[in-house]
Amino acid sequence: MTTSTTKPYDAEEIEAARKLFEGPWDFVWASTKIDDLPPMVGQEIAFAGRSNVGKSSLINALTRRNALARTSHTPGRTQQLNFFRQVDHDERLTIVDMPGYGYAAVGKEKVAAWTRLIHDYLRGRSNLMRVYVLIDARHGIKDVDGAVLETLDKAAVSYQVVLTKGDALKKADQQFMTEATYDEIKRRPAAFPEVLLTSSETGMGIPEFRAAIGRVLGEHG
Repeated sequence: MTTSTTKPYDAEEIEAARKLFEGPWDFVWASTKIDDLPPMVGQEIAFAGRSNVGKSSLINALTRRNALARTSHTPGRTQQLNFFRQVDHDERLTIVDMPGYGYAAVGKEKVAAWTRLIHDYLRGRSNLMRVYVLIDARHGIKDVDGAVLETLDKAAVSYQVVLTKGDALKKADQQFMTEATYDEIKRRPAAFPEVLLTSSETGMGIPEFRAAIGRVLGEHG
């Protein structure tokens, strides 16, 4: 399900995106500080979200890998930038799993270090095409999410909101939450005018999400 001012994804785009994510993916790099980042090759997309939003599960669903990105019942486990790329591929696409934010039990010093890393990465990565900000569909955009969107707006980094755990909502609530979220972001300067509703459990919205990524790559050559 999508709410958007962009043209719908057709069957050809969805099939091309399926092929884009076909084949084995693997972990290729981890960075805990800005001078440890890998060389910039091809195009990158990054995933941001609260520590318990289901970010790792969604990356696994996109790539058809059960354990590419580590999932954990302990929020805040991802403490570094993790880079994933297709094995033996032309390096045209890299997925970056950013540290989760908004988990109060993590020490303030660690949160500050993560925040600096994320901000430095966003400012210095010229091949970063888009940041996908994941929002729990059951709760919508919280204050901590709004602060991240504000940071992306100020940095002029293109981002798109993706709702996770959409299967937890009734059908009518799915439509309502998608539209309400779109209304919240449509005037933000760096927000892409589309909200995707997904579920890593059922696969809802995953083909459209892949197609959205494929369209971004195509637009940027």
